[in-house]
Amino acid sequence: MNFQVTGLGLDKMKLDSPQSFLDQEEAEEAEDRQLLEPEAWRTYVERRNALREFLTSDLSPQLLKRHHARMELLRKCSYYIEILPKPLALGDQNPLVLPSTVFQLIDPWKFQRMKKVGTAQTQIQLLLLGDLLEQLDHGRAALDSLLESPDPRPFLAGWGLVERRLADLSAVMDSFLAMMVPGRLHIKHRLVSDVGATKIPHIRLMLSTKMPVMFDRKESVAYQDWVSLRWFVTIQPAVPEQFELRFKLLDPRTQQECLQCGIIPVAACTFDVRNLLPNRSYRFTVKRAESYTLVYEPWRDSLTLQTRPGRPEGPAPSRLGKPGLPLTTPSER
Repeated sequence: MNFQVTGLGLDKMKLDSPQSFLDQEEAEEAEDRQLLEPEAWRTYVERRNALREFLTSDLSPQLLKRHHARMELLRKCSYYIEILPKPLALGDQNPLVLPSTVFQLIDPWKFQRMKKVGTAQTQIQLLLLGDLLEQLDHGRAALDSLLESPDPRPFLAGWGLVERRLADLSAVMDSFLAMMVPGRLHIKHRLVSDVGATKIPHIRLMLSTKMPVMFDRKESVAYQDWVSLRWFVTIQPAVPEQFELRFKLLDPRTQQECLQCGIIPVAACTFDVRNLLPNRSYRFTVKRAESYTLVYEPWRDSLTLQTRPGRPEGPAPSRLGKPGLPLTTPSER
């Protein structure tokens, strides 16, 4: 038995398939090729491929995303002055001076001025990093739109400008990467006062970075009248650190409740805050304890937790006796 299906026009139907899209691209490429001479077309293809290679390797979206994440991390870091001995020249007999010894020789007033210089230098460096990253974002967007242009003739005519943009963006990237690491502090005046017969030590000042202190939001838990807090540092320091924990009751309702706040020094990465009110919200912040060498700390982590509700007020519910028997306490029986 033979079935014959007619009227569907399957012989004339054009199905969507990967091959149809390839055919469309080939057709568009053929149209673009008709706009140029063969030699100009080869030049266009080579330059277009070079630009695409730059945007997918040297300035890829994934790379820029990682740089944005590093930039956000730097904005949360703490910055310190670090005193280091200068490398001695050959034949110099001046012994190596430890940083702890240098602090005893540095003029305190001059050091405070240098801390202000370190604060300004750190702020300027972060602003410059943000500006350089913005230039990279805008530069990539401009080149990407040029790559998607349907007409090859403006692309070839403006290739000289494209080359300059590529060189400028490469230089911006180099500057950005070099500035990611805090550099040397520029000293205009001597920090060490006259020390008589003592020879002035060779020292240099550097800006150092410490990773931010952040709450562990999975391990920090609130209970009815106390909370258990945990925090961490991404890169664990070589020596134990001191921290400062602050807490405050949100929306206090009485003068007595306004006293539900405090500052607690902690020598570990965990602490339990007790004697809190049930069913209330508290804000907690944590940071490193103040240090003599700290110059800039723009951010501190905060966490809001709500304690659990307390037991309902009123008489305790009586125990139910067996059916037919009176409710009695053991002493009444």
